[in-house]
Amino acid sequence: MKTLIGAVLFGACVLTANAQDELVRLKMQTRVDYQREYIDGKAIHDNSGFKGKYLMLSIDGKIDKHFSYAYRQRLNVGHSDMSFFDATDWAKLVYSPDGRWEFAAGKDVVAVGGYEYDKNPVDVYAASEYWNNISPFQLAATVSYTTPDGRNKLMAQCSQSIYRANAPDMYSYNLMWVGNNGCLGTMYSANLVEYMPGKYISYLALGHKLTLGRLCLEADFMNRASSGHTFLFKDCSIMAELAYRPIDKLNVLGKVTYDVNRTGKAADCSVFDGTELTSVSGGVEFYPLSNIRLHAMYAYTFGKNSNQDGTMKPGRDFMSIGLMWNVNLLKMKNPWKKDDN
Repeated sequence: MKTLIGAVLFGACVLTANAQDELVRLKMQTRVDYQREYIDGKAIHDNSGFKGKYLMLSIDGKIDKHFSYAYRQRLNVGHSDMSFFDATDWAKLVYSPDGRWEFAAGKDVVAVGGYEYDKNPVDVYAASEYWNNISPFQLAATVSYTTPDGRNKLMAQCSQSIYRANAPDMYSYNLMWVGNNGCLGTMYSANLVEYMPGKYISYLALGHKLTLGRLCLEADFMNRASSGHTFLFKDCSIMAELAYRPIDKLNVLGKVTYDVNRTGKAADCSVFDGTELTSVSGGVEFYPLSNIRLHAMYAYTFGKNSNQDGTMKPGRDFMSIGLMWNVNLLKMKNPWKKDDN
């Protein structure tokens, strides 16, 4: 059930098209790695060597003063049912009557809080077990409101379930708050997710981002609970990443993730019952140009994973060296923008 999860920061994603003056913006993003994986010292050759990690094409823009759109396609992902739409991250239309209210419909990011969940996948080198086992891009309808000062955004969303691989006719009901108040950013959500027909698991996701000059700390806590077991700490994930940029071209990263499920129930399809996993990772990023990035990282995972097909294996050593680049392919100005000014 492993997925190439990710999205640009959710608040930015919803606002991407609205914030631009262009009728069309066409961009491509690519990442290629050389990686090595070992489990208890034994090389895993299927996941070692040169890997084309991501090849993504995105288009967004404004149709007129009120309507905008956003579309992103992962060109390196196979299609499970021979449908091109399977590898579409989002394809949505957004209507904004006044710059504060927004109404969006189409394929979108399911509104779950936390900064790890919300990162663009090209910026993720090591992630939690939860991150590796969800399908965050689903058909959805979203209503959102931005406060007059622009610092807070509230969202209500109904989407297909992120576990709809278990059964297609299932849904998620999501409430989210995205805040940007000085040095502190927040991404909170409360979610009711159908994991089997008529059966639900609830999320409480609390994401925090503290920026102090060249130092940035992201800390997420996600608690999951189904009916009949203690709500807090029995089934949860904790993710923390510290980044320091000593110079503009260099970024030093350290990250810890912890996933645990002691519920005795099979409700959580992302972190299986009986799992307790910790991953510790670190690395560096170097930017020779603003749109080109080199990285090197290492991660080690220990504990227990009761999901035999899980990504995060106990005793796992993982190393990666890679290159990412962004290309702006096309920009077209709105013909009506001049008249507005």
